[in-house]
Amino acid sequence: MTSTPLPTTPGRLFVFGLGYSALALAELLRPLGWAVAGTTRGPDKAAALRARGIEPFLFDRGRPLDNPGKALAGTTALLATVPPDGQGDPVLDEHGADIAGLSDLTWAGYLSTTGVYGDTGGAWVDETSPLNPVGERGRRRVEAERGWLDLLNRHGTPVHLFRLPGIYGPGRSAIDNLRSGTARRIDKPGQVFSRIHVEDIAATLAASIARPDPGAAYNVCDDAPAPSPDVIAHAAALLGVEPPPLQPFDPAALSPMAASFYAENKRVRNDRIKRELGVVLRYPTYREGLAAQLAAGG
Repeated sequence: MTSTPLPTTPGRLFVFGLGYSALALAELLRPLGWAVAGTTRGPDKAAALRARGIEPFLFDRGRPLDNPGKALAGTTALLATVPPDGQGDPVLDEHGADIAGLSDLTWAGYLSTTGVYGDTGGAWVDETSPLNPVGERGRRRVEAERGWLDLLNRHGTPVHLFRLPGIYGPGRSAIDNLRSGTARRIDKPGQVFSRIHVEDIAATLAASIARPDPGAAYNVCDDAPAPSPDVIAHAAALLGVEPPPLQPFDPAALSPMAASFYAENKRVRNDRIKRELGVVLRYPTYREGLAAQLAAGG
């Protein structure tokens, strides 16, 4: 079976915000000979990263790297996953100049969100679609994207943007929500969401490292936008349990985060990652992703 291209020359990956998606990339690159380092906000998580063979550094807004020159030395690929806050992008604010000065850097990636496109009433969007965010979170992301592209425009930093929808995978899926009793089937007719498996995020990032195109933006999503209740019902069928009953959509009954997701309705195209990066999705729909997780005992 054809697979997504991977980098052929090992390097050093540094990640600002070494969480769920970035760890999947680290686990993909380390067997290829890559050194991986990255930041976390607490000593306990730093110890967990060290146990996985990843060099940890503490970082947060107001708590920059102790010695950025030493921490970033030799970095050939840099990934930023830290979300913007009310003051802006913490990574750019604390270390934008340090990143701009990296002489060995051949690739930099920023994980953004498909929320930058806003609400299209269920219509399709691609990377050329207007950026029209609905809420404050989306507006912050648009500004953060501009900040990262400014590094490219002013300093030649090889920045790439990756716009992600809902992320799922082991430990974070409809299967896990059903098992924990937190799954809810919200009935909002016509509402669809795009999603992506964490392993396909990692493969897409690795493919971009192998084929840099500074300034490019990529939608990283699967082939099948779908209503959330359908995904939960499918997971319930895999588990052999009854799905939760449908609940009428009521923004007041949802958390602010969940309500913000339901304020946007769009279908996201992924043609560019296939055409330009050679990505072959391991999980082209949630059906393959959930089935694989269950088969693996997850």
